[in-house]
Amino acid sequence: MTEHHHHDLTLSDDPAANRRALEQVLASGTGGTLRLPAGTFTLDRGVVLGPGWTLTGAAHGPGPVTTWLTSSSSAGEPIVHVLGSRVTIQDIGLRPPPCAPGEHGGDRGTAITIGNYLYPAETEWIENIQIRHVQVERHDERAANCVAVMGAVRDITISDVSIVGGCTGIAVHWGAVGDGVDSIVGPSYHPHHLDIRDLRVSDAFEGFYLSSVHDVTVDRVHLSEVEIGFRLLPGDNTDRFHSGGDNPVGARIRVRGAYVAWNGPLYAVRIAGWGRSEIDHSFRVLDYRDVVVRDCTFVPLPLATAGSGEARRPRSPVVVEQASGVILEGIRVDLRADAVLAGPPP
Repeated sequence: MTEHHHHDLTLSDDPAANRRALEQVLASGTGGTLRLPAGTFTLDRGVVLGPGWTLTGAAHGPGPVTTWLTSSSSAGEPIVHVLGSRVTIQDIGLRPPPCAPGEHGGDRGTAITIGNYLYPAETEWIENIQIRHVQVERHDERAANCVAVMGAVRDITISDVSIVGGCTGIAVHWGAVGDGVDSIVGPSYHPHHLDIRDLRVSDAFEGFYLSSVHDVTVDRVHLSEVEIGFRLLPGDNTDRFHSGGDNPVGARIRVRGAYVAWNGPLYAVRIAGWGRSEIDHSFRVLDYRDVVVRDCTFVPLPLATAGSGEARRPRSPVVVEQASGVILEGIRVDLRADAVLAGPPP
């Protein structure tokens, strides 16, 4: 049996020294637990977690975290980039610096990224990842995502996560081999066996999205003051490069107990089966199989920006576009003036 190493780190007000202290331990390659002290500490750039590591703050149990990490880097790397299996991140807060990674930079500028969007060659799967009791804050900054789950990743549990601000709270997206989104050669990798529960997102553009995935459960999410609650998407190139055999993309997805108070001009939820390829610009439809969205409450808030939106597209709680195979059950729209204060139904 491999010995489990514990490292209690001392950090300071020197961003470069803090990053070096983390990297020195992580470079040992042995795996183990890296515990950070209470306080707020800046890194001069992000760090990479390889296989077998647990990164934990000082707090235990319920309540606010007491350890916070931020970064002074403008390069756009995640504060914590998970690139190995059997990794746990817990009891920690993260404040990413401002970043504008662009339309196809969903894995950049984040607090935490698991995996990658694009790979130079075929890669191994990252698996058995636990993210729990984590807080993310990026006030007044909506250009980059907060947590990204991308590409060749599976067997992931994200629980008891609170997010304030940012573009998308949790972005779950397929990945592939290629130099760019318009030159993908495959294979493609689609996140699966993912369990998200007890997620809270506020004051963000979007709560979460799932793009070209399978075998995913989202349970008990509270999304408030968001322009969009969540989206189920087929991916830009649908499943043309997927070779999963008995695990088709878009299969066995469950979203349960979502409470969405949204202030955007279009929709609280969008479920789309069609996608436009960045490679040949053609349109394709992904068939959903065994997908259920149930027991959700949607509360329309006053528009955050008066007069925004598309004139031809009315505001709607749920928009379904070419997505046969999706079942909606127990959907509730609450129009009461005090619905936000009342919160989700018991």
